[in-house]
Amino acid sequence: MTDKVLAVEVNGLVKKFGDNTAVDRVSFTIEQGCICAMLGPNGAGKTTVINMLATLLKPDAGEAKIFGYDINKDAEIVRQLIGLTGQFATIDEQLTAMENLTIFGQLLDLSKKDAKKKAVELLEEFGLTEAAKRELSKFSGGMRRRLDLAASLISNPPLIFLDEPTTGLDPRARMQIWDTIRKLVKNGATVLMTTQYLDEADQLADRIIVIDNGRVVGNDTPDKLKRKVGLLSLHIVVRKMDTAEAGAKIIEKILGTEVKILQDKLTTSIKDTNRLSEVLEALKEVDIELEEINVVKPTLDEVFFALTGNDPMQKEEETK
Repeated sequence: MTDKVLAVEVNGLVKKFGDNTAVDRVSFTIEQGCICAMLGPNGAGKTTVINMLATLLKPDAGEAKIFGYDINKDAEIVRQLIGLTGQFATIDEQLTAMENLTIFGQLLDLSKKDAKKKAVELLEEFGLTEAAKRELSKFSGGMRRRLDLAASLISNPPLIFLDEPTTGLDPRARMQIWDTIRKLVKNGATVLMTTQYLDEADQLADRIIVIDNGRVVGNDTPDKLKRKVGLLSLHIVVRKMDTAEAGAKIIEKILGTEVKILQDKLTTSIKDTNRLSEVLEALKEVDIELEEINVVKPTLDEVFFALTGNDPMQKEEETK
């Protein structure tokens, strides 16, 4: 069996800003051809990690390699292997989309002819052909983000860093970016992205790295992280609200767990789904009719809260 190629290898990476240790001995690997999402509360160190891997910041300790090349010793080679889309757009507001991409291509040593050709290809790929000569002031947020992403792909990099690529976008624009990311990986790229949207990580990522206070506190596939953190939940909706309390007592007796009642909905944890048939039979025997039954996996929100102790909906100013 052929070993998987590692796109990213990080070992004991450290970065300090004065007395603040922003990244504290972070280690992880990312296999080629996958989407890895890095989650963490604001100020956890996600952007700092990305900036070090992209050779924009020098680590204070530890090492990292991109396709086997050291980010310090082989920085020039590393820069040729990566594309970076940061939190803030790098496109020039005074230029058209076509002009922006052409200039980026020329900055990457493409001839003017080749740069224009590449710009046309990227505009078509990102659904921006009709807006190629439009002023950027007339672009929507989603269009700007797609153009920014296109600019990072001029050199066809095998590894792409996306720092919160959909922040501030409406749901439709977010879905368009998601489709683009999936297409990039289908075409052979590897993606490391940071995000504050847990549903985004759940939808896209093959692997999730959770960082808190500069340290890795979780690193696995989405499903395995969920299984590690919590039990399955049983959700039952009774047809008649006045039977909810009696139903809860029966469930508690069989499963040995506390049942929460919210109007006609009963919720509890369940370790063994095989016992579900006992619950249903017992409820049927006392004529408690059911409207709905669901066994639910732990959510990524619950994983995030369990690993970091932070409310995933909390938004604070990020301090890197």
